[in-house]
Amino acid sequence: MKTKFLATLFAAALTSGIALAQANQPAVVEDFKPSVLNQPGQEYPQVNSQGYARFRIEAPQADSVRVSLGLGGRGGTLLTKSADGFFTGTTAGPMDEGFHYYHLTVDGGKFNDPGTLNYYGSTRWESGIEIPAQDQDFYALKNVPHGHVQQVLFPSKSTNTSRRAYVYTPPGYEKNTKTKYPVLYLQHGWGEDETAWSNQGRANLIMDNMIAEGKTKPFIIVMTYGMTNDIKPGAPGGLKSFKIEPFQTVLVDELIPYIDANFRTLANPSNRAMAGLSMGGFETHAITLNKPDVFGYYGLMSGGVYTPEEIKDKSKVKLIFLSSGSKENPDRVKKAAADLKAAGFNAVSYVSEGTAHEFQTWRRSLRELAPLLFRN
Repeated sequence: MKTKFLATLFAAALTSGIALAQANQPAVVEDFKPSVLNQPGQEYPQVNSQGYARFRIEAPQADSVRVSLGLGGRGGTLLTKSADGFFTGTTAGPMDEGFHYYHLTVDGGKFNDPGTLNYYGSTRWESGIEIPAQDQDFYALKNVPHGHVQQVLFPSKSTNTSRRAYVYTPPGYEKNTKTKYPVLYLQHGWGEDETAWSNQGRANLIMDNMIAEGKTKPFIIVMTYGMTNDIKPGAPGGLKSFKIEPFQTVLVDELIPYIDANFRTLANPSNRAMAGLSMGGFETHAITLNKPDVFGYYGLMSGGVYTPEEIKDKSKVKLIFLSSGSKENPDRVKKAAADLKAAGFNAVSYVSEGTAHEFQTWRRSLRELAPLLFRN
């Protein structure tokens, strides 16, 4: 009886909390505009100035259409069917700023929204929507000198194939033929691939803008597939069953030598960094500790922390950068950086205000990390 009473009380409190949250939502402003990630000529999905998202899907034979995007814990956004065969609906509240993956569930089947572009995430190509951010200027496409993002295929004996990487070279790389550059090896998250940092993260535009404003040194960025999709959802052990050694071999023994041989790099640890978001942070953490003579700069973005005890030779580490969204676990990031500083490391923490485990957190993290790299 006591257990049943507590469960009933909890359910009542939860229901009243949701009702209160709904009552506290501001009135929806009808200034919706097509998302900047829509397919050419498509009007939906749309976003408004408050961060609400609105969807309109043509499915005259369907009985139910739900959008996975929505406020946490509510199962997404259920759309309403009208007589013309279109399903429409608006999220129950404003979404976090920045990029979001989503998909449609139509009569129980999973589909992408035909109105918007697709991005590789969650181990599949998913629909994407952009919620305008107050600080979006730092990753906007501007009239500044632009670098290039090129695909390279590098030989991998360990996997018996050619593997793909994308390489960002800064503005002026092709003209300044005697200049050598530092390199950041930048890893994506679980379920994503080597396209994520350019497509979803806007890494190249962030760098172009910061270089144009004199806020960071020019450097090369290398993005490759982290072999993360070998861990299937629900697999025994989860991410703990992921083995770093195969990817470590690809990165350290195959990709880095290829980049140093084919691009004008400063090929030493003082001019080489590794960073990653989420699962890419896990990879960064493991490889930098396993290979302390390869990288001088470390960056974990929503990807765990370092402790002073883990690092055997303090003199080899130029910088440790730790970040998260304010809706994640910011206190852990701040405390870890403070502990590292107390132990004599150059450690910096950054918390993205108002964001969670999502690309706006990581775009802002790259903006904060870039000026700190290759200064020593």
